[in-house]
Amino acid sequence: MVAKGLITGVSLVLALLVFSAAGVGTASAQAPGLKKGFYKKSCPRAEDIAREVVWARVAGNRELAAKFLRMFFHDCFVRGCDASVLLDSPTNTAEKNAPPNLSLAGFDVIDEVKAALERACPGVVSCADIVALAARDSVSFQYKRNLWEVETGRRDGTVSSDQEALADIPAPTSTFDILLSNFSSKGLGLQDLVVLSGAHTIGVGNCNLFSSRLFNFTGKNNPSDIDPALNPSYARFLQGQCRRNLQDPNDNTTVVPMDPGSSLSFDNHYFVNLKAHQGMFTSDATLLTNGRAANIVDKLQDPGVFFDAFKNSIKRMGQIGMLTSANGQIRKKCNVVN
Repeated sequence: MVAKGLITGVSLVLALLVFSAAGVGTASAQAPGLKKGFYKKSCPRAEDIAREVVWARVAGNRELAAKFLRMFFHDCFVRGCDASVLLDSPTNTAEKNAPPNLSLAGFDVIDEVKAALERACPGVVSCADIVALAARDSVSFQYKRNLWEVETGRRDGTVSSDQEALADIPAPTSTFDILLSNFSSKGLGLQDLVVLSGAHTIGVGNCNLFSSRLFNFTGKNNPSDIDPALNPSYARFLQGQCRRNLQDPNDNTTVVPMDPGSSLSFDNHYFVNLKAHQGMFTSDATLLTNGRAANIVDKLQDPGVFFDAFKNSIKRMGQIGMLTSANGQIRKKCNVVN
């Protein structure tokens, strides 16, 4: 996922027992408190209104799909899927002010969806559900049909911490064990880790998040020294794109498509690239260092298998740490607590 910036050391035993039996494409159960069509009676056109706003904006900016998918991921991995990533803080201590979230975008569209829903059904639809719907609808735009089902009924959180975001969002430099531990701590398994990494089939990556793989990789003052896990021709392409980082390692403006030639199309091409050792981040390449993960990568090179697996894994992700029923609130504005 377009996640940048994702860490805790937690025992993997329970999670692996739960998920190791699940094959690619296994369906997940409905989470308590969430259901399909939650707003059918309280706001019958809720999902239609959200989709209409999102599709209108994505039609003019196809890059929004990657941005909303990443926003959903970063929201769910910190305090669960409670829209805490949307909250502002006058002292810059909210999640959106943490380094991994500084490049998030699309907040204005979320506000536009919320305003439209407040006009139609005041105080009914949560910002947390809007984030989940925006991720689905923006990615589905190119296919003009829903790629996965979004169960709704989430409520909004009232706490947002930049330090929690910094600790919980997996980093692009993470090793396999760190990534698996992080996903396990959220109730997700090996399959979900590999499948959700496929979100990197859309969007861009900042050079400063992977240029250490391109220049002087072993620290022997050899600028052409690259990570041997990278395909040499792909590494040369990235070096050309990220040359500026040789002079300014902190440059955070130079970006490269994560799936060159197909960075606006949501498909399974990420896994084809990965098998060719063209994964941009360390967190991508590390998936091939584990035999079970590599086997899943092989299976996901089939488009049908990927789409089926992705809809199940993102559904599980959308169930992390939910607030439902009497917990949380329905914010009137998504960036502030009521």
